[in-house]
Amino acid sequence: MIDKPSTSRRLLDYALRYKFRIIGSLLVLCLAVGAELGGPYIIKTIIDKHLSIRTGEITPVLTLLAFYMGLIIIAGISNFTQAYTLQSTALRIIKNMRMDLMKHIQRIPLRYFDNTPIGQVVSRIANDTEAVRDLFMSFMATFVVSFVQLTGIFIALFILDARLAVFCLLLPPLFVLIMYIHLKYSKKYISVMRARLSDMNAMINESITVMPVIQAFRRETVTLDEFEVLNNDRYVNQIKQFRVFSLSSRNIVGTIGSLVTAMVIWYFGRGSLLETGITFGVFYAFIDYLGRVFNPIIGIFDQLTNAQRAFVSADKVFAIMDMEGKEVEETDQVSRPQGIVKFDDVTFAYNEGDNVLKGISFEARKGETVALVGHTGSGKSSIINLLLGFYEPGAGKITIDGEDISSMSKQALRKHMGIVLQDPYLFAGDIKFNVSLYNEEITLDRVKKALKDVGAATFIEQLPHGYDEQVVERGSTLSSGQRQLISFARALAFDPAILILDEATASIDSETEGLIQQALKVVSEGRTTLVIAHRLSTIREADQILVLHRGEIVERGNHDALMALEGRYYKMYQLQKGEKAVLSA
Repeated sequence: MIDKPSTSRRLLDYALRYKFRIIGSLLVLCLAVGAELGGPYIIKTIIDKHLSIRTGEITPVLTLLAFYMGLIIIAGISNFTQAYTLQSTALRIIKNMRMDLMKHIQRIPLRYFDNTPIGQVVSRIANDTEAVRDLFMSFMATFVVSFVQLTGIFIALFILDARLAVFCLLLPPLFVLIMYIHLKYSKKYISVMRARLSDMNAMINESITVMPVIQAFRRETVTLDEFEVLNNDRYVNQIKQFRVFSLSSRNIVGTIGSLVTAMVIWYFGRGSLLETGITFGVFYAFIDYLGRVFNPIIGIFDQLTNAQRAFVSADKVFAIMDMEGKEVEETDQVSRPQGIVKFDDVTFAYNEGDNVLKGISFEARKGETVALVGHTGSGKSSIINLLLGFYEPGAGKITIDGEDISSMSKQALRKHMGIVLQDPYLFAGDIKFNVSLYNEEITLDRVKKALKDVGAATFIEQLPHGYDEQVVERGSTLSSGQRQLISFARALAFDPAILILDEATASIDSETEGLIQQALKVVSEGRTTLVIAHRLSTIREADQILVLHRGEIVERGNHDALMALEGRYYKMYQLQKGEKAVLSA
């Protein structure tokens, strides 16, 4: 097993892509810090020259003041350049990370999304990458600035007075210890906060999606109570984290800073002034630099929470990126198959040891319509999922035109397949987009023809904007039948060699069903069609009907042959016609 690189290493890898911009930013930063730190030294020199002012020799002092003003201007320009360069680089790093994550999600097997709430995935892409952004934009900038400042300050302190500087060297180890304690106690609270935020996003997404169900069953109060538990848990942990932050950041740093400054003034300052061991200008500069020591420390403390949040979020982001996935390959050179589908002794289980398909074997030839029927859970949709490559069979093989689909890229496999689901999904956009999905090969005329073939042109042309009519997300402004017709047109516009209808007529009224039945006779010509149907009246004309029971094919044949057999299919058909029949378990 290959060891995965640490989160710190992977974040560093992203930063190294822009190492020259970052190095340039740091060089400008050093210039800015140098200019800022030169100010107190100039003031010290002016103070030491106070005797020259009394004798009228003010020119050297004015020269120093002009030089001081120049340093201020240089520091301002350098700080702006450094901040802009470093933070724009941070934005580029996060843009790349977010794109890498989004690309990898396209490669992850469908099984992951079956077991993961959509809101959690959205939280990883939106919230967690945004938290990592804070690491580069806030903590990294603050940490680098503070480190350079501290280095420059201690150099200046040693130049001014080595005795006092050695005494101040005790401060950094003390603050490092405080930071360690801070990180140790606040990490667990931040981890819970991020987890609850992810859970809340998942619940919000689910609640909005099923809002009609919530309101219909009067579950508003219960849903609010469930959300309040998550929200309150995040609030409690956030309060605890702020408590740790308040005790260990500005409060303790400010207290220690005041005490140390007072001790320096009392112990060294008093003795030095009385014994003239150091000049007053040196003593002023030293106190000024000593006061500057604590500002970078406070800045680092202020960003520690962002850093911890970023590392916790980065762990979650990289956990997804570490999942095994398959590359999205180009399919320009993929030729159109004849569409001969064959299942050869296929066995499959979603959970190991619990097979939902057992020894499935059948062949669908070019131009044939094969129907899959059976009770819920009999394995119909699992057959379609395997054919589309969403899952891999546990045993046996599936071939198209004699080629094992496990040796084909998923994009090549699906390029010449069209699918219509029981619950059609329409994207936000106009109707013609929902049919073509911005495929450049599908012209407006082709879109109109596909809609006409499925009988949708009549109601679409009556809409205020016709084919340019805007459709809201999920197509909730259209009836279920209208959405289904558009999804039919989408599948047909792509001219698939293999057409899959997954209970596509289940939510359509009888009149619309009649339109689709007529359209299917035309569009099925020359292509292999697999139909999953509960309404057996829609598959009477199928060339082959496979009856599934508990993951096995128990009957096969056309409608007339199966009716003559008077087995499971016969009883199912009689039940749907309203006649009395009993199906054995």
